[in-house]
Amino acid sequence: MGSNIEEKPGLLTRDKQQVWHPFTPLIGSEDNVVIERAIGAKLFTSDGREIIDAIASWWVNLHGHSNPHIAQAIANQAKKLEHVMFAGFTHEPAIQLAENLLSILPENQGKVFFSDNGSTSVEVALKMALQYWHNQDKSKTKILALEGGYHGDTFGAMSVGERGAFTAPFWPFLFEVEFLRVPFPGQEENGVKEFEALIDRGDVAAFIFEPVIQGAAGMRQYSASWLDQLISIAHSSEVLCIADEVMTGFGRTGKTFASDYLVNKADIICLSKGLTGGALALGATSCSNEIQEAYNHEDILKTFFHGHSYTANPIACAAANASFELLMTDECNRNIQRISSGFKNFKTKIESHPKVQSASYLGAILTIEFKTSGDTSYINEARHELYPYFLSKNVLLRPLGNIVYIIPPYVISDQELKVVYGAIEDYLDSGIEI
Repeated sequence: MGSNIEEKPGLLTRDKQQVWHPFTPLIGSEDNVVIERAIGAKLFTSDGREIIDAIASWWVNLHGHSNPHIAQAIANQAKKLEHVMFAGFTHEPAIQLAENLLSILPENQGKVFFSDNGSTSVEVALKMALQYWHNQDKSKTKILALEGGYHGDTFGAMSVGERGAFTAPFWPFLFEVEFLRVPFPGQEENGVKEFEALIDRGDVAAFIFEPVIQGAAGMRQYSASWLDQLISIAHSSEVLCIADEVMTGFGRTGKTFASDYLVNKADIICLSKGLTGGALALGATSCSNEIQEAYNHEDILKTFFHGHSYTANPIACAAANASFELLMTDECNRNIQRISSGFKNFKTKIESHPKVQSASYLGAILTIEFKTSGDTSYINEARHELYPYFLSKNVLLRPLGNIVYIIPPYVISDQELKVVYGAIEDYLDSGIEI
């Protein structure tokens, strides 16, 4: 007798029929790659390929995929308490995580507010800063941000980020923000004067920035001393400072936080991505004790009325605590230094190549800008050549236009990095033009 059971279509077919992927055109995109499992810096596909994850799956993975220490923490917590609402209740994983974070954040930070991801950590920061002044009956309502910034895809985060092609449909709905140009080296003084002029209006509530390096802008580095000046000016004029450390946090820049390159510290710090080691979604926004003082009031209307259904999810917090334990080990620090040293050598090797416009590194972040005849923005067509080229070499590199960056899990081996470097050198020596 024949079987009456119809065979299910393949995963990729079902994916195309049912799933809408982020940052992906519905027509004209490459087929998605089906991943069955992952370990360390390797992704294993359904058709037997092994792909090196050289960008830590959008900058989130610190200690390698399927890390046994984090996996065990998740399993243990799931058997005790999977979730409970965080209004009126609390639990040990969240308390421990807040203590862990405050032990490594700048000393001025005193309180932690949990959310779900990088965008929401920024939303929390913006609302926290604006209500800080509202609770004191002070009319300070404007936000100041750096040009080229990326802070997320929710409306507040879009408002303080670069106004470009990705946000164009929403421009009429974004709130007004004053943007400050990031100066070229040697022109920082002009940026300081421009900043002072904006601050002198007296209505600026907060200044938000990605400290030292702007991620989606092409891993663009800028002067820490210049940013230090701006924070000092802001504080002297009673303007709050918000450091978006979503990408830069947890060792990516060679220091625990990019803010550690600064003498002056932000009042509010946004965290996500590497917070759980890349295992689960979680966001956190820390603030100084001075910020929370504006909310310590008998008037209930001065409460911070913000929350998410999954705020401080115990399983996510357990993963973050396990990731913290790994981050604090000598082995992790040695890995970051090893990767950074390798990046320095590779940068020196390829920066004079005729196809390379520029190359730079900071800690465990390496950036290479390829020469191109087109626009150098994120939507540069070079991406459509570079991404599939590297993927054909079984290396996951997701270019920002004509800019390729490497931000690997810290456990990536020298041999795996050699493969990544080799793929880049193969491209440089190929006849492909972008």
